[in-house]
Amino acid sequence: MALIINLDSTLENASVSVAKDGIILMEQNNDVQKEHAAFLHAAIKSLLLKLDISIKNIDAVATTIGPGSYTGLRVCLAAAKGLCYALNKPLITVGTLQAMAKTAILNNTGENDFLFCPMIDARRMEVYTGLYNINVDEIIAPHAEIIDEQFCSKFLKINKVLFCGNGMDKFKKINTDPNATFVTLPDITEAINLLSYDKFCGENFTDIVAASPLYTKDFYNL
Repeated sequence: MALIINLDSTLENASVSVAKDGIILMEQNNDVQKEHAAFLHAAIKSLLLKLDISIKNIDAVATTIGPGSYTGLRVCLAAAKGLCYALNKPLITVGTLQAMAKTAILNNTGENDFLFCPMIDARRMEVYTGLYNINVDEIIAPHAEIIDEQFCSKFLKINKVLFCGNGMDKFKKINTDPNATFVTLPDITEAINLLSYDKFCGENFTDIVAASPLYTKDFYNL
């Protein structure tokens, strides 16, 4: 059995959840971005109290690592590191884009031959993005990119690509390729819990000292 606290404040909405073997027992969410820092620790305390779980019985702490909001990334990782240090528990990090892709996969009721391209708004015509297959394997690593009509064109020629996230509208407005599908994502908390549990089972932990936010500002052309 694995009890994991999962934290996320990389996007507009922040979430704290407690999961047993990847299944969410309870979660709390906050949609006021400037309040994410204050929300995290209060939510952890509240959830554990409601679940009647001692924090000492938690097996690991997981956090999204980015890309996303600079402040949100730092706040989330700092909270996770602090808990891991204090409790002597392992740290698990989950890529925000991977969690978005996993969410799209979980909610995709169509064909199974899609590739999945999550997109996070990075202002103007820039996004943080990557590309994943149906197994959430990374085809293109997370990176920052300025969107134009040729974005993802070499993949759209031979694949159906499902675009999602708060940055997708930038491409949707200029895209005419019939192989492109655009969907609005629900909350990514379930995906974070499933991915963190997989990492826990594989003992795929992150070094607490070396862990740093994935800001992702290098450019790579899809």
